[in-house]
Amino acid sequence: MNKNYYAIIMAGGVGSRFWPVSTTEFPKQFHDMLGTGETLIQKTFTRLSQIIPKENILILTNEVYNDIVLEQLPMIQQEQIVLEPAMRNTAPCILYASLKIKKQNPDAIMVVAPSDHWIEDEVQFCSNLQYAFDFCERDENLMTLGILPTFANTGYGYIEYDKLDSRPIKKVKQFREKPDYATARKFIQSRNFLWNAGIFVWSVKTVLNAYEEFQPIMYDHFMKGYDAFNTTQEEVFIKENYPLAQNISVDYAILEKAQNVYVLPATFDWNDLGTWGSLYDKLPKDEQENAVVNASVYLENATNNIIRTEGKKLVVIDGLTDYIIVDKEDVLLIYPKNKEQDIKKIVSKITS
Repeated sequence: MNKNYYAIIMAGGVGSRFWPVSTTEFPKQFHDMLGTGETLIQKTFTRLSQIIPKENILILTNEVYNDIVLEQLPMIQQEQIVLEPAMRNTAPCILYASLKIKKQNPDAIMVVAPSDHWIEDEVQFCSNLQYAFDFCERDENLMTLGILPTFANTGYGYIEYDKLDSRPIKKVKQFREKPDYATARKFIQSRNFLWNAGIFVWSVKTVLNAYEEFQPIMYDHFMKGYDAFNTTQEEVFIKENYPLAQNISVDYAILEKAQNVYVLPATFDWNDLGTWGSLYDKLPKDEQENAVVNASVYLENATNNIIRTEGKKLVVIDGLTDYIIVDKEDVLLIYPKNKEQDIKKIVSKITS
């Protein structure tokens, strides 16, 4: 395995659209959402370790999840967990982790990947990732893996590339925000738009140069602690200084400003597992298109539902179509699938 290959697994999100299974105390990346026997973060680590040395995989997460990460990934060391004392979006945490990697290996090529996505064809994923690593090793490029859209999804950001670019790796024209349905349909019809999966590849040198150019205040802020990184002094510096960093995504901070950004249309199946509906799409169904996880069910006139319980509870349903039915401890959720985006709002009202 190439010792210059590194990964940052982003594992700090709370997954509130998967409430009540996903909670702030125990978010979705630490759950076996598909009933496979492995949690999402375990699947992600296993997938990346096919091409990247295990000791070069960093887990970027909130400090409150440190013990859960160690429990679920017993093969890693404490030094591989990069802890955020505050939530500041993706730009500060990627900069922080990149500086730590540079101090270990200035020749590093790295991938930044979410911990909670579902990728089925892992052979193709590794092939795409190797292709991206080779591309970023040759030249100073910032790269992302884009997903070929299968429908006009309004829940994803999009990547527009040059229509005339016939190369396998395309020059990015611009990043586009989550669109309304009419705009998403136009994107699909244009045939030069990809879903933004949030998977990035670059050399540590290239990405740090981009931070220095486009986010000089943030770069200088973290560079003040560079000597302390990977030492016993790091925690003190980060606790004091990390919460002062700007709250901004790496897309806004770097990728939308840089000119050397490229995208590879991915050849693997991908699902961001962002909602109960996206989970439903990946689960096996019965003859009435119901997806069942952990539950025993007796169903009549019930179609297109997702049903999940704990402890093999018997669930009896008559007359429900297109619903999310989730039973967890002291919460029962019965909610229309077509309103699943509103679950996040409900959680904020309940917990505020």
